[in-house]
Amino acid sequence: QVQLVESGGGEVPPGGSLNLSCVASGKTADIYSMAWYRQTPGKQRELVASINRDRYINYPGSARGRFTISTDIAWNTVYLLMDSLRPEDTAVYYCHAQRLTVVATYDYWGKGELVTVSS
Repeated sequence: QVQLVESGGGEVPPGGSLNLSCVASGKTADIYSMAWYRQTPGKQRELVASINRDRYINYPGSARGRFTISTDIAWNTVYLLMDSLRPEDTAVYYCHAQRLTVVATYDYWGKGELVTVSS
């Protein structure tokens, strides 16, 4: 099992910055990738940024150029530095980890961290 705990959310004005953190505990040695997703009411959860042990980084949407995903060297913590925040970035942000073993792939989620961008 892997447990994920997010922190660093809050309310900022447009143009502001926040740095989200997600600490992983448990069987972290098998974690292959980590990611940040976000969700607003009535919408599907969407991928914001992801990173894997091959150092492939993906920003599929509007986060490109404004957000930066990184991990610590031990892959126990994943960060999301968010700059130039916009009101449409307001959402609950979820940390995700994917653990690979010989027999199966496991997905884990944090409980979410609220980010509000408002003047």
